[in-house]
Amino acid sequence: MQLIRPATEHLAAYIAALRRGWSPNNVRGAPAAVEELARIAEDAADVLRWMDDPLGEGPTITLPDGSPAKRIPSLRRWLWADDADLNAVHDTETADRELLRFIGMISLRWLPGNAPLPPHVLGHIGYAIAPWHAGRGHASTALAQMLPVARAHGLDHVEITTDTHNIASQRVVLRCGGVLVEEFDKGAAFGNTPGLRYRIDL
Repeated sequence: MQLIRPATEHLAAYIAALRRGWSPNNVRGAPAAVEELARIAEDAADVLRWMDDPLGEGPTITLPDGSPAKRIPSLRRWLWADDADLNAVHDTETADRELLRFIGMISLRWLPGNAPLPPHVLGHIGYAIAPWHAGRGHASTALAQMLPVARAHGLDHVEITTDTHNIASQRVVLRCGGVLVEEFDKGAAFGNTPGLRYRIDL
């Protein structure tokens, strides 16, 4: 598996994952996938453009409560399967195996100078794995590969948050050197649900 920059030549597999119910947003789930498909249908090049947004100039984002929020500098990378990864997937729904190359997505968000993130940004790094690729260590591999990218953008640490009940995601962070900092309230935009905040020093 490798991290790749989103590009037109890989877009078909991304679209196929969205149509199968995978969502790039673990909090908003299916509505976020539907919105992403609509944006791609309207202007795919624009969607790809803002997946690399190091200046935070892209369009506003939608929070789980429906409110808009300003973007901060960010980038996304797609997790892309090699042949060995494909051979490990037993999938009968997708006739074109090339569409299974898309494993998931990992994103990095930051503010210059290691400034604290705004309340609506739950951590520097987030990831979402397609269910048909789950349980094979891809999230841990992707996170390990993203940490040098974060360091290259001037960060001396990253914060990563998980739901209190998401044991699998907690294990991913711990495997990559994460230390639990606190349990916290995610705020009104996220329904005041509890979360766990981890820190990884770079």
